[in-house]
Amino acid sequence: MSEVFVLVEHTNGDVKKVSLELLAMAAHLGTPSAVVVGKGADSTVATLAEHGAAQVYVCADESMTNHVVAPTAELLAQLVTEKAPTAVLIPSSIDGKEIAGRLAIAVNSGVITDAVAVSADGIATQNVFGGATIVHSKVTSGTPIITVRPNAIAPVVSNAAGTRVDVSVTLSAVAKSTTVVGSVAVQKSGRPDLTEASIVVSGGRGVGGEEAFGTVIEPLADVLGAAVGASRAATDAGWYPHQFQVGQTGKTVSPQLYVANGISGAIQHRAGMQTSKTVIVVNKDPEAPIFDLADFGVVGDLHSVVPALTQALNDRK
Repeated sequence: MSEVFVLVEHTNGDVKKVSLELLAMAAHLGTPSAVVVGKGADSTVATLAEHGAAQVYVCADESMTNHVVAPTAELLAQLVTEKAPTAVLIPSSIDGKEIAGRLAIAVNSGVITDAVAVSADGIATQNVFGGATIVHSKVTSGTPIITVRPNAIAPVVSNAAGTRVDVSVTLSAVAKSTTVVGSVAVQKSGRPDLTEASIVVSGGRGVGGEEAFGTVIEPLADVLGAAVGASRAATDAGWYPHQFQVGQTGKTVSPQLYVANGISGAIQHRAGMQTSKTVIVVNKDPEAPIFDLADFGVVGDLHSVVPALTQALNDRK
């Protein structure tokens, strides 16, 4: 079977879950091969092999990450030209989508972004127009380059050879034209990453304030082992940090369970969570549009319902 490349996202060698998911998806298309770049790349090989990577192309040159995304795109373009893979799967992150676009131009191929599934014959499923329409697409020119949203498939432990292949690329002047001069680490809360979490507990305008996020929303998230999200109304009001905003202008999530508390369900928010597998809504307004998406709904005051749910879950533990 032909190779299927998976671009691995990692932080200093800590592989992100979405990359392991894409290795599982790649196995349905061909033989998974991982491509990993930058500081910490050396320490990813064992994890990638454990999750099905037959080969791991490693470019451990730390200077690759000194120049935004162009170096990674040029390395991938070189590998695609040399190895002619069946497809290239890339996480649907901000960087991932830019890399996909640059790669598609470099190798004259078609690109599909924000897929939520990819069939064995390369047909990608997308949710477009704010999740109102499902589209099935297939690249017909060149090597298919597809970015895939997190939680599209579960990671699979399927031990493979994980043969390491060291690679390098001579960067163009364009790739080195923008240099990263500094970075700030985001303070970790101990909760799962919002875009990769299997459970997300979100709060909206109905939460009523910053304090209630800490006393009502976060305790439920913690008992469920969930990430915390927020609507645009809540983040704009300063009740919760903007990096946790779910919606068209924030993060797109696709968890197994999404709990929406005090969120009306404006199209902007729905666009960011509509592909969630199961949706639970708590809202005192029975006419709130968010109930159109609900698998289970509670019409009631979240300040009573959510603490009672949190207590019940704690009691079961």
